[in-house]
Amino acid sequence: MIHVYEVLDGKGTAVQTVAPGASVLEAARLMNTHRIGAVVVMEGDSVAGILTERDVMTKVVAEAKAPAHTTVGSVMTSPVLMCSPDSKLSEARAIMRERRVRHLPVADGSKLAGIVSIGDLNLADNATLTEAIQQMETYISGDPM
Repeated sequence: MIHVYEVLDGKGTAVQTVAPGASVLEAARLMNTHRIGAVVVMEGDSVAGILTERDVMTKVVAEAKAPAHTTVGSVMTSPVLMCSPDSKLSEARAIMRERRVRHLPVADGSKLAGIVSIGDLNLADNATLTEAIQQMETYISGDPM
């Protein structure tokens, strides 16, 4: 059984963040630079929201708002769904599936500890399945390797 902290151990705990007063243009450029689909919106040490590609498309582009003059705080998703480092991947996946989100910030108590995406969960599941298949093949073939 894999936990979120194991995924973070592999991918790292860095999270790109912006303030609510930042422009959507700044946030979009940050997402482009880091090739990510979401940034966490922080007010001081607290998570205030999350801005995703979907937010930009539905709340800015589709409504013909100017990204340079629209603040992140006015279009971010809040409150934010989060999980803990001790959450099982199956629990994180269930949250993502049921709430139709692709990114979950990870909170350790009140501290932001990372972020996981559906792609991160898929990669972890794939690695686990690949390992299980290799073990089965070794067992079936009788190869002690």
